[in-house]
Amino acid sequence: MKNENKAGGIHRLTFSAVMLALATALALVCAFIPFLHLPYGGGFTLASMLPIVIVSYVYGVKWGLFTSLTYAAIQIVMDLMAGKSSVIIAFFLPDSDQTIIAAIAIIIIDYIIAYGVLGIGGVFRKGASKTKGLVLGSVIATAARYIAHIISGYIFYGAYAEWFFTESFDPDMGAKILGTFDGELLALIYSVIYNGLYMIPEIVITAVCAAIISRLPQIKAKDLPL
Repeated sequence: MKNENKAGGIHRLTFSAVMLALATALALVCAFIPFLHLPYGGGFTLASMLPIVIVSYVYGVKWGLFTSLTYAAIQIVMDLMAGKSSVIIAFFLPDSDQTIIAAIAIIIIDYIIAYGVLGIGGVFRKGASKTKGLVLGSVIATAARYIAHIISGYIFYGAYAEWFFTESFDPDMGAKILGTFDGELLALIYSVIYNGLYMIPEIVITAVCAAIISRLPQIKAKDLPL
């Protein structure tokens, strides 16, 4: 029994490491594909978050959260090395007198929470078919990330709302939004739309890929001790 548990633990670590590497590789490759990037900032990937969701589905939410938090740390390092991290951007937030505090808060919300929630992707691993469980789990996990970015955008980037709807959005619709909303509500609408432009395609792509991947016999829930 002890040898079986040890072998299972090694397999889990190996599988998780491979999925982390795959998720990182997908994110890196997609960073060099022009049409995946939006002209006003942000961009989506080709299901780079799905490998983390799969880990959670296979080994459970607890292990999934551990894996997703590891992935969050990788994303922080990658973005810092690329010089495009929100950690850096935070120091140039308009009308901010506490940029260090803002930077720390953005790290927590846009990275630790936003990528950490991918670990809940295995929440439907029991009580549903494999396809349904993996698809629903991927939708819940990526939607949770979307919500995290909405919160961050509303709190820290709302000052860009007027610019966004004036310069980087459909002129007619942008004018209507600016003429109807202002203040906190405008900041919230901006964050929902801005983050939705890349997160909604990401959610759809991830769900479709999850449905396809679920047909592989290697993807199945395992009950292994932590």
